[in-house]
Amino acid sequence: MSPASCNTEAMAKYERLSPLDRTFLDLEYPETHMHVAGMMIFDAIPLRTPDGGIDIEKIRKFVASRLHLMPRYRQRIARIPLEDHPVWVDDDRFNLEYHVRHTALPRPGGDEQLKRLTGRIVSQQLDRGKPLWELWIVEGLDSDRFAMISKTHHCMIDGVSAVDLATVLLSPSPDATIPDAQPWKPESAPTRGELVMEEAWRRLASPLEFGKAVLGAMQNPSETVESVGEQISAVTETLGAGLFPASESPFNQPIGPHRRFDWTAIELGDVKRVKKALGGTVNDVVLATVAGAVRSFLSGRGFSPEKIAELDFRAMVPVSIRSSSERGTLGNRIASWAARLPIGEADPRRRLQKVRAVTADLKQSRQAMGAEVLARVSEWTVPTLLSLAMRLAARARSFNLTITNVPGPQIPLYLIGSRMSAAYPLGPLFADQALNIALLSYDGRLHWGLNADWDVLPDLRDLVAAIRASFDELLQAV
Repeated sequence: MSPASCNTEAMAKYERLSPLDRTFLDLEYPETHMHVAGMMIFDAIPLRTPDGGIDIEKIRKFVASRLHLMPRYRQRIARIPLEDHPVWVDDDRFNLEYHVRHTALPRPGGDEQLKRLTGRIVSQQLDRGKPLWELWIVEGLDSDRFAMISKTHHCMIDGVSAVDLATVLLSPSPDATIPDAQPWKPESAPTRGELVMEEAWRRLASPLEFGKAVLGAMQNPSETVESVGEQISAVTETLGAGLFPASESPFNQPIGPHRRFDWTAIELGDVKRVKKALGGTVNDVVLATVAGAVRSFLSGRGFSPEKIAELDFRAMVPVSIRSSSERGTLGNRIASWAARLPIGEADPRRRLQKVRAVTADLKQSRQAMGAEVLARVSEWTVPTLLSLAMRLAARARSFNLTITNVPGPQIPLYLIGSRMSAAYPLGPLFADQALNIALLSYDGRLHWGLNADWDVLPDLRDLVAAIRASFDELLQAV
């Protein structure tokens, strides 16, 4: 027997986490929860019980019928002795009721109560001894609605694969048919001795794989020299981006374990109107909107226009490097940009122009490639190299906040016949990073989810209002 590769289709007795997936385990502390989450709102009528509640057993039965398509969701973390590298093994005590949970708001629950509940739920870390996910069904919402709050550890998914996996539970058809669950028998977890032996064989095989790569390089020396030079340059550029810290800001303070969650939504057609009239991409419009909102927010915190103009304010913008053949697979295939936002620019048109210039430069840079090279180097050398680099980047304040924009389906989706009306994503906070802005486009709207530290940003609602006002400025400029 040999350990499986990182391809989730090859489910063996155990499977190593990639260096990037392991990094999200290593970055987790009591105050930094490394799960990604989502808050979705549905029409309650198709799943309503006679007493007015939500049929949780029907939802659990449906989830059980789809688990064979998500084998990672019945696996837990184990550790290789000595080197302490994490691996996936089947959970022989898997209990669906633990993971699919049922709660309620006092009727009639409104959006503000739902936001507070979401903040409390995402403030709790996932149990490392069980599969690293939870699904909360929330009844009691007004206007014939219910909510579903998902929590999945970042070591299992990135933003794009999370959207892919949503298609496993959600359907473009309102058909409410639930097939029978396929039988499942967990594989026996490897013993400590088996893990040690298998990893010893893997280490012995690594030089052979390295030798094959060297032999291939010798056959194409000119291409290899050019490729190696490009990759060294990419790593240098990536590490250099964090040598000079971003400016201090109200978003960069020591954080605690408690979270605030807020949201807003913008018509995607309006975003495309701005893009078409003023140029750039949807993501450029998003970054320009955030830059204007930050400017307004800092002004409300007492910053003068001159002080705001002096700030070197940067956003970490994750970039998917997932190929089309990797869609639907678990694990992380992301790199990142460090984008300077023109928060000192008062004019919305010029602000968007400056954002376009920044993203154009980043597309020509090798920052994304450098992060991927670091991940590959970690496979051959010290597995914690990438974790260390990311911890240093966070501590060195190489960015002020994170902005993640994930494209989603533009058609209505259904959960066992219940139409999803909104989907707000939620990303994790890193050390001394009190704000994460995540976006998901769905069914003609751009949904914004803002995850913030409870104590550092008590005025998060002001930032949400500033986002709306900043986008309206761009729309009026059209």
